[in-house]
Amino acid sequence: GRKAPAVFVIGNDDHGVLFGCGRMLQEMKMDWSGARIQDGLRIETAPAYPLRGHQLGFRPKTNSYDAWTAEMWDQYIRELAIFGTNAIELIPPRSDDDDLSPHFPLPKIEMMKRMSQIIDDYGLDVWIWYPAMDRDYSDPDTVEFALKEWEEVYAALPRIDRIFVPGGDPGHTQPKYLMNLLEKQTEVLHRHHPNAEMWVSPQSFTQEWMDEFIEILVKESPDWLSGVVFGPQNRISLPELRERVPEKYPIRRYPDITHSVRNQYVVQDWDLAYVLTENREVINPRPIDQKKFFHIWEDQAIGFLTYSEGCNDDVNKFIWSGLGWDPGLEVDQILRRYSRFFIGVEYEDIFAQGLLALERNWRGPLLTNESVDTTLKQFQAMEDMASPQVLLNWRFQQGLFRAYYDAFQRRRLIYETELEQEAMEALGEASEVGARFAIDRAEEILNRAVTDRVGKDLRARVFELAEALYQSIRMQLSVDRYQAIRVDRGAHLDLVDRALNNREWLNLHFGVIPGMDSEEKRLEAINGILDWEDPGPGGFYDDLGNPSHQPHLVKGPGPETDPEYRQSARAGFREWPGLRLSWMRFAETRYDNPLFMQYDRLD
Repeated sequence: GRKAPAVFVIGNDDHGVLFGCGRMLQEMKMDWSGARIQDGLRIETAPAYPLRGHQLGFRPKTNSYDAWTAEMWDQYIRELAIFGTNAIELIPPRSDDDDLSPHFPLPKIEMMKRMSQIIDDYGLDVWIWYPAMDRDYSDPDTVEFALKEWEEVYAALPRIDRIFVPGGDPGHTQPKYLMNLLEKQTEVLHRHHPNAEMWVSPQSFTQEWMDEFIEILVKESPDWLSGVVFGPQNRISLPELRERVPEKYPIRRYPDITHSVRNQYVVQDWDLAYVLTENREVINPRPIDQKKFFHIWEDQAIGFLTYSEGCNDDVNKFIWSGLGWDPGLEVDQILRRYSRFFIGVEYEDIFAQGLLALERNWRGPLLTNESVDTTLKQFQAMEDMASPQVLLNWRFQQGLFRAYYDAFQRRRLIYETELEQEAMEALGEASEVGARFAIDRAEEILNRAVTDRVGKDLRARVFELAEALYQSIRMQLSVDRYQAIRVDRGAHLDLVDRALNNREWLNLHFGVIPGMDSEEKRLEAINGILDWEDPGPGGFYDDLGNPSHQPHLVKGPGPETDPEYRQSARAGFREWPGLRLSWMRFAETRYDNPLFMQYDRLD
């Protein structure tokens, strides 16, 4: 009779079998009727890069990780392994964090031990990101304290393959003292893990310290050091670092995939409305951008281990893991596998397209980005067809949350922009109706943003999904509701109603102008507001943080060839309450580079 169908997974070693099984699961179409795979499928594949990893830190600063149980970690690490991840980076009990989180299911060292064992059980490499936090490592007593403290961690963990010590962020130790400490730490490390390696990054170094660090590598060529890490706040680019660091030291990338502002790879021309309401650690699928960041310097390093602060960057992790295995993959191939495996076979295309649409939501001015509403309709269609199991799926919930949140903010932005225009028209009548009456009228119009809200249905769904995400994956999207550590650490639900026009700034002026001692002064102050952007005949008004109002800014090569904005001007932000919107964003340069403006035909 006919033989039973079979699938053979053959690997060169245990790792090969593990990743082969993972690839088989990626290719399968699974639903309640069974699991199917293409007949005659034959795949021969091997990873392009030997290091494909992600940092998973059990610490208070993260937007979800601090609440995960050992069982949740086991599942997440297993899912990463299925998609080709071969290394996980842990964080020690003492770092630049609070000691406790109200969400901790276990003490930090106990969870670190459990995670090390889980990683070892899957045959993956265990890295530790270990910052040197003490004040002065030129002091022998401080060094001795650090040796004893770190050894407690070395002794407690069942597996350690590599230690990575950042030179900065956090850290502030001159290279000669840092390297002396790490040489001693390597000796102690080998007492417990004889084959473990020591790696270091020159993050946050001044140029003087960078030169000193390179000189140590070139002249002393320490054998105890196994490699160098390139991460955020590195004063020189990865190609320059590779050129200056001796070939005996491999370089690992440490890309920031988790943040959207004040970070290594900013969102190009991110609309201020998003900055104000979504901020630094929003759910941030950026598949097209991540592919660009992966490829820009891919030949300069042996691979990567990403910087992550929570599950908000989940999609980005799988983009990097997929490309780390096969750099020739297209983004939509990775997203279809991701969607099929995690959401369901019927979502293979539509959820993948939804993730791409979420990235498009962030392209260009939000006010005119009509695709935001299209994205919401895409996700609402998926929501309508979803089973209860899919609706409980945290990855599905993340996509829904962003789609609703983005659409709500666009609805508000359109409304509040119109309100400000109407308020300015009311102010413009001050000379006819009187300054105080005009201000009262303008203030009433502006405050409709609070007294007569728009998008109430969208806002309500946002809050429902925030609660769902807390229940399903422990995302802490609010400080008050879910005891998140800070608003800029993923708790942007607390920013959901933030003013998207100049209401706060105008209301401050409206509180002062009526008290002026003459109508002439009141009208003069009102005219100053109305003519704010009018520089007068022959003048120029530049709003350097606004991409549509910076005609004289010399931008430089731009993110296509300069994704870290080393030679390019980029937008910076300060989101303080009460500021005029144009004061909240500005142009900035990095690493002591000058900011250039060009004006032609000046008088």
